[in-house]
Amino acid sequence: MTVPVVASATLHPAPPESYTIFMAGCNYKCLNCQNWTIAQLPDNEHQHRGFVSAKELAIECVAQLDSPAAKLIGADRIFFSGGEPTIHLPYIEQVMAEARKLSPDLKVNFDTNGYLTSTSLRKVLKFTTSITYDIKAFNDEVHLALTGASSQPVLRNAKYIGRFAKDKLWEYRILVIPKINEEEIEPLCCFISDIDANLPVCFLAFRPNYALEHHPGAAAELMDRCVNIAKKSGLKNAYWSGQTGIPGSILAPQKKVISAYQMAGGRLAGAYAYAAGCRTHSRNCAACSTHQACPVKCYVPQIQT
Repeated sequence: MTVPVVASATLHPAPPESYTIFMAGCNYKCLNCQNWTIAQLPDNEHQHRGFVSAKELAIECVAQLDSPAAKLIGADRIFFSGGEPTIHLPYIEQVMAEARKLSPDLKVNFDTNGYLTSTSLRKVLKFTTSITYDIKAFNDEVHLALTGASSQPVLRNAKYIGRFAKDKLWEYRILVIPKINEEEIEPLCCFISDIDANLPVCFLAFRPNYALEHHPGAAAELMDRCVNIAKKSGLKNAYWSGQTGIPGSILAPQKKVISAYQMAGGRLAGAYAYAAGCRTHSRNCAACSTHQACPVKCYVPQIQT
């Protein structure tokens, strides 16, 4: 992707209420991606707005946030999402510079998977008002199997925000995927609690998507258990959100995959990756010879929830 691509932009009522800019492209290849038509551009070709100049987008954002519709839903900031907005960081910095010429006190939320360098994180913290921060797993094997990328930069950056920029953290968000990252919940809660027990943590209920389109959704009982685990770990501000109870079936791991993983969650995620076309196991996109030619990037689900 040679230029930043805006997938779409719209007023959005989800907290924090905002004018949300969805940027195309991502540095992950998540098996569960709900925005796969955006994240895996250009491998999954769908209609997008395309390139919009920083000045033009800034004018649009300020105007939209000053509209009656924005006032009606309480939208008070720009919200950069994706995909993963970090891959377009210089462009986003330009948009914010132009927007604040028009509205100096303009708020901005940055929604990130946390897979960015320390230098990029400090740049993000300079212009953001709030950050929504996704953490997929604690253990590297499970994180790699699920996303194709290591958890280490994510945990490092989560710790930095929790210690030095907690005033900007809207919440850590942990998507709960039955049988894949259930065992990750306790170590993640202990990790966050060790940073600061008051940090906000939202557990999101997985619903079937992308290469996990037939996998069962999270049950309400599982989500309640996650909150209880969080409280037992010392966290004081944990809660859950999302639709629960969507039926599905769990894929049986193939023999070719089983021996490549030590953890049950990694083994199951690896099985789904294998079924979607990944042939490098244990999964690690950075070390894979196919990399950008990965069949997982071209996966087209038959159902969406």
